[in-house]
Amino acid sequence: MNTLVAVAIAPFGVGDELSAEVAEVVKIIRNSGLKNKTYSMFTEIEGEWDDVMKVVKDATFVLAEKGIRTEVIMKMDIRPGYENMMSEKLDRLEAKL
Repeated sequence: MNTLVAVAIAPFGVGDELSAEVAEVVKIIRNSGLKNKTYSMFTEIEGEWDDVMKVVKDATFVLAEKGIRTEVIMKMDIRPGYENMMSEKLDRLEAKL
């Protein structure tokens, strides 16, 4: 079933600048082959449930396997019968503005 997730995966206890660790996370997501887009606080990923959840797990464990405490914040939209939600949700909103 098509799933859209907004996820923030971040390390704790590695200092004030997190961009190096976050870059490792985003590389996993971008190399997944799933639709994705990174914003300043979240990355959106869209695809089949199992595929999306595997990417979230892989992206989380790239830090956790190094012994880094890792926080994951996730919001999901599972809408049967819909695809391309990442762009079409915004298109419907913009049409009303």
